[in-house]
Amino acid sequence: MNEFVITATRSMRKYAARVVGDLTKFPSFSAHADSINRVEALKTDRFADGEMEVAVTESLRGKDVILFTSCARNEADIGVEEAKIELYHTIDALKRSQAERITVFEPFVSCSRSDRTTRRSSVGLWVHFKILSTMGTNHIVTYQLHSDKSKSMLDPTVCLIDDIPALTLLKKYLCDTYIRDLKTLEEEVRPNWAFCSVDAGGEKLTRQFANAFMAPLVVAHKQRDYSKSNTIESINILSAEPIAGKVLWVVDDMIDTAGSVVSLIRALAPFKPAEINIISTHALFSPPAGERLSQLSAEGLLNRIIVTDTVHCACAATLNIPNLVVVPSAGLSAKVVRTIVTNTSVNQLMKPFNAEAYFKEPYLFNQN
Repeated sequence: MNEFVITATRSMRKYAARVVGDLTKFPSFSAHADSINRVEALKTDRFADGEMEVAVTESLRGKDVILFTSCARNEADIGVEEAKIELYHTIDALKRSQAERITVFEPFVSCSRSDRTTRRSSVGLWVHFKILSTMGTNHIVTYQLHSDKSKSMLDPTVCLIDDIPALTLLKKYLCDTYIRDLKTLEEEVRPNWAFCSVDAGGEKLTRQFANAFMAPLVVAHKQRDYSKSNTIESINILSAEPIAGKVLWVVDDMIDTAGSVVSLIRALAPFKPAEINIISTHALFSPPAGERLSQLSAEGLLNRIIVTDTVHCACAATLNIPNLVVVPSAGLSAKVVRTIVTNTSVNQLMKPFNAEAYFKEPYLFNQN
């Protein structure tokens, strides 16, 4: 096992502390809890003119550093630009402290949607990855990038990337909370549930859910107005089976302003499903998402929303969104860290989830 520490920028210190807590529950790490936990090892100063400096307050020479960070909405209420600058300063400080290897663990990459190359527009994700890799980051770990092609922006001879499918957390949550046994899966879920994509691009993601539960797939094909962001002109619903009476789960990788899912749910309502739910990895909930989702709930069109905490969700209560469930991801992050520092394969965390296999042998899924 490599000699390593876990630390964090101001944006993810509480999250990183939870990861340390989950990691040290493993017997091979429990005796090293004090040496692993360096969550408070970074000090950030702001000067009167707005400039920033990050200092490492203790020796990390020769150690592998797992750095947790977020440039999206975060527990410290730091803006996107400031969080990014702090991250870049932190990488520089860690390199100057002669850390052996630096792994940036960014559960949600906030600029992941800025991945299209056009003639006169910057590509925010490329800029972010380029800065991290050029400054000395050896490895980037994240959950559910917006596009598979994004991983090709990094030169693997300089910096590696692991994009972990966090939707597995949500699939397990559905099994543990709403299904609970194989009989219910076979007799109630498969004939009565369906999974719906928010657009044609999300079909691959949604098909993974449909395959995991052996339930029907519904595809929404939306026409966008690309002259404006977050704008949809029309939606067509494609389904091989009748939607009426089905429990629908709308699957997406992220919810930002909720414009897409709100438009989709209103388009699905005339088909008379039994209920409509939303399931998503990254809960950005940028205004006016709270108002939009609350209105859908008030109209009886939206039953529940299930997300993970890859984006800070402590403020969710203030959004006044009924039936919002936040599934914790720190346990999964601890398992990812364990594979990194023990130089073992991450393949077990990448495998497609299968609900039937999960109910037959839950131990095999929970130990990975």
